[in-house]
Amino acid sequence: MRFISGLAILASFTSTALAVVGPGVVTGDTSVHDPTMCKDSAGKYWIFSTGVGLEIRTSTDRTAWSKVGLVWPSGASWTDAYTGTSNGALWAPDCQIANSKFRLFYSASTFGSQKSAIFLATSSTGAAGSWTHVSKVIETSSSNDYNAIDPNLFISSGGSWYLSLGSWWTGIKMAQVDSTGVLKSSVSSLANRGGSGIEASVIYQYGSYFYLFTSWDVCCQGTSSTYNIRVGRSTSVGGTYTDKSGVSLLSGGGTSVLATHDSIYGPGGQDVWDDSDGPILIYHYYTSSGHWLGINRLDFSSGWPVVT
Repeated sequence: MRFISGLAILASFTSTALAVVGPGVVTGDTSVHDPTMCKDSAGKYWIFSTGVGLEIRTSTDRTAWSKVGLVWPSGASWTDAYTGTSNGALWAPDCQIANSKFRLFYSASTFGSQKSAIFLATSSTGAAGSWTHVSKVIETSSSNDYNAIDPNLFISSGGSWYLSLGSWWTGIKMAQVDSTGVLKSSVSSLANRGGSGIEASVIYQYGSYFYLFTSWDVCCQGTSSTYNIRVGRSTSVGGTYTDKSGVSLLSGGGTSVLATHDSIYGPGGQDVWDDSDGPILIYHYYTSSGHWLGINRLDFSSGWPVVT
């Protein structure tokens, strides 16, 4: 009986230890895809996300969210050649606030196409309709072996700007850019799954490591979505990134951070960002009732990110 009780206790402990933490509590208008978060000098939180005109939501406490309009309420005609329609949906924005200015990198394409482009917009307030089109940063076509969508800007401690990007094909790429979105380097490779799904890259620095987060597999299929969040790390922003087992992300490596669990399907399209209470993971996920905003803290105390 003592032995059986010990097994029961061990099983209970193991089950608890391996339990996956669900999304943190959020309220209001939280139906988003590919969310990115930033925080202004007044303490207001901003989320920008995929949609026609790029959707904007704000919060004063990172919990209660209100939709407050669109980046491009009158459309963005310069993207029509890539979306294939007038005022088509724009994808996967990335928000940064630097030198009191909002910067938003975002992409335009259609599903399964390499006719894609990444653009840069700026605003002094972040408000709907206040944005200025700055430039087309990079574009791809079927003649390229990668796809110019899903941008993410990383600003180093030394002030250098690195833009990661890419989706499927030969995976995740990176190039240096300046504050106007002009490329300052050739495109290099960070991660590759040999043609399988990988996209939504985010570079985040914690301590002496740079962490490359990506979304694997298939998005946007409701509860059939197989999206999941993976990570590798490197001592250099340009790689080589390896997973927890030492496998290079250029060879298909990637340690799991968050995947389908319980009634949460296909978490991904993530951003990683620092707030006053530490590193924050922002993502979307599906349930039987729709697609929703997920926010969790990340614990790096083991050297690898753990969702809490």
